Amino acid sequence: MEPAVGDLGAVAEALALQVDLLQLPPEIPAPGLPALRGVLDHLFAHWLALPDTVALVGCLVQKVKASSGGGVVPGGAMLPSMMMQGGASVPPLSPRSPRLSRRPSTVGAGQTNRSASPLRPAAARAVKEVIPQFYFQDGRPPTYELKKQCISIVDQLFAGHSNGLRIQEFRLVTRELCKLPSFFTTVLFGKIDKKNTGFVTRDAFIDFWLNSNLVTMDVATQVFIILKQDNTDYIKKEDFKPVLRDLLDNHPGLEFLKSTPEFQERYAETVVYRIFYCLSRIGGGHLTLRELKRGNLLDALRHADDEEDINKVLRYFSYEHFYVIYCKFWELDTDHDFFIDKENLIKYGNHALTYRIVDRIFSEVPRKFTSKVEGKMGYQDFVHFILSEEDKSSEPSQEYWFRCIDLDGNGILTHNELQFFFEEQLHRMECMAQEPVLYEDILCQLIDMIGPEDENYFTLKDFRRCKLSGHFFNILFNLNKFMAFEARDPFLIRQMREEPSLTDWDRFARREYIRLAMEEDGEDASNASGDVWDESLESPF
Repeated sequence: MEPAVGDLGAVAEALALQVDLLQLPPEIPAPGLPALRGVLDHLFAHWLALPDTVALVGCLVQKVKASSGGGVVPGGAMLPSMMMQGGASVPPLSPRSPRLSRRPSTVGAGQTNRSASPLRPAAARAVKEVIPQFYFQDGRPPTYELKKQCISIVDQLFAGHSNGLRIQEFRLVTRELCKLPSFFTTVLFGKIDKKNTGFVTRDAFIDFWLNSNLVTMDVATQVFIILKQDNTDYIKKEDFKPVLRDLLDNHPGLEFLKSTPEFQERYAETVVYRIFYCLSRIGGGHLTLRELKRGNLLDALRHADDEEDINKVLRYFSYEHFYVIYCKFWELDTDHDFFIDKENLIKYGNHALTYRIVDRIFSEVPRKFTSKVEGKMGYQDFVHFILSEEDKSSEPSQEYWFRCIDLDGNGILTHNELQFFFEEQLHRMECMAQEPVLYEDILCQLIDMIGPEDENYFTLKDFRRCKLSGHFFNILFNLNKFMAFEARDPFLIRQMREEPSLTDWDRFARREYIRLAMEEDGEDASNASGDVWDESLESPF
């Protein structure tokens, strides 16, 4: 059905040509000229007379009639908004689905609500969600259930002690409630009883353990906060003193040391030196929380608290290990002034080390001495030396000896630097009537042993990836261990396979302790044999 003539007239009136919207090239005259406007109007009228245009317009008119309830909208109002722009200067918006219609914006008049734009799909609109707090500067607060359970246990432990618990009574709180080693009792008690009253009350403990959110922290953070001073963010060597004092006073495996207080102090010093040697990678005598978490100190603390035989706690606390370290130092310190010089250290291990490596040690390249005496090594410096010498596979030892070999300090070991140290080894082999080994052959062996990324030099990263780093350094400056490695002692190889969990230091300390114990027993036996001999002079035989 064709639209009525009156309808077409209304359409023509409503769709007056907007010549301003025509984008004509510059060479065509402006559309405002009368002649051109007449031509354009004629073309537009011809387009309206085309059958397809008439059908399109008729369809639109029927839709408008249907949407208005059957009536005819007068004039141009009968057409949709896209055809009602008249003299508007901007093109109409594209039609959109009713479900994407614009909703009233709650944003201020000068702001644009981008997330509510109807042009964006619903899935892409920003969904407002509440992100729970995940960082707490003072620790995550305990849940209601945890706090209720903890207070219940506190009430049981403090029951009948209205004035608070004494330090010995507080040990049960440390171990059962706080889940810390029992020898942390003294330092934890002192943290709470800051006025030194000798008592810790229920409210004071709840304020320290619960209200400060310490209960929800991991064990490493708890230990770190308890040990360090309030105004620092690191642990110092002195912070371990109350812990080791408590350990010496209460551990059954160290009860025999109570009669020799001077060796109690040396034992405590040695334990602390070993802890900082293994854990403190930054240096400076400080132990950070990150270093504490990366190390194995917490496991060693628990092991020492559960094990009655302190010598089975190989990490840090073994008394036999302390005995070996102290006796080796005492053997070298001939004048017993508690200092060691170059001539003393060159005797270590039956003159195993070369003069060149000893010179590098006393030049304080691998580590600055703490003795404060020029040309002298103190006990703490010796602890670092012997731990590095007897277990060259550990990371602190690798760093220690790498700095010794790195003559120019550029972070790489060149072939010339290796040759400098091996020359003295070669000379010593010749003096001992050993068959000399050419440096070129040794260099090939070292490269095959470590497998560096670049065969022209060695980096510390190369040693980290290799389990034979100890043999690498022994070849350069420890003749006795070099010859032992070349001999391939089957007994030592079998021992390493049977006890893979033991480190080179553990095996060395066990051998040396047996040797030192036998020497001491031999001296006691020789002294006792003199008495026996005197008494046997009247033997009937």
